[in-house]
Amino acid sequence: MSTPEGLTRKGLATRARIVEAAAELVLERGVNATTLEDIRAATKTSRSQLFHYFPEGKPDLVSALGQWQGARVFDAQRPYLDELDSWESWQSWSQAIAAFYREQPCWGCPIGSMVNELIGSHDQVAVSIQNVWDEWQRLFQAGTERMIAAGLLQAGTDGSRLGRSILAILQGGLLMTKTTRTEEPLLDALDAIFLTLRAHAVDPPR
Repeated sequence: MSTPEGLTRKGLATRARIVEAAAELVLERGVNATTLEDIRAATKTSRSQLFHYFPEGKPDLVSALGQWQGARVFDAQRPYLDELDSWESWQSWSQAIAAFYREQPCWGCPIGSMVNELIGSHDQVAVSIQNVWDEWQRLFQAGTERMIAAGLLQAGTDGSRLGRSILAILQGGLLMTKTTRTEEPLLDALDAIFLTLRAHAVDPPR
């Protein structure tokens, strides 16, 4: 996959504009239903210009889109996502992630939707996007391990498994949120994450 290395400031701005326009189309239509011609029309770029920034065409663009969406999701959770070490920090993170998805034009998680659509047909691209999930899980794991070190979670708790469970619960809630087009499944999932954490607590908070 291509990278923006070596591009001028103007080139980086043009590339970013294409990615952002593609993000809106993909959220509305899905990856497979969004064509390069659609993106060209939305961004008023020529075919040669599009391939200048994304030499491998659509796979290249979709990979860049996944990275861009991942950065947006992580930024929305920071600084809380990097500082999960207390019950209060998890509550702050929960409020931040709920606020982020509440403001999105389309329901659900764009990263999860892209992976689900691409797996089996565009595995190479799906794997590159799934790296975002891997990093997300790692950050959750790091948070649970800090809680263990602080004596808030039981010493025998498997931080890796707990981090994976948290991401699975969150993605399940986001999938149902996309299906029902209501925020209740996401809020229920966030409550379930706290219940999961409390099941491993040394002294469960009231």
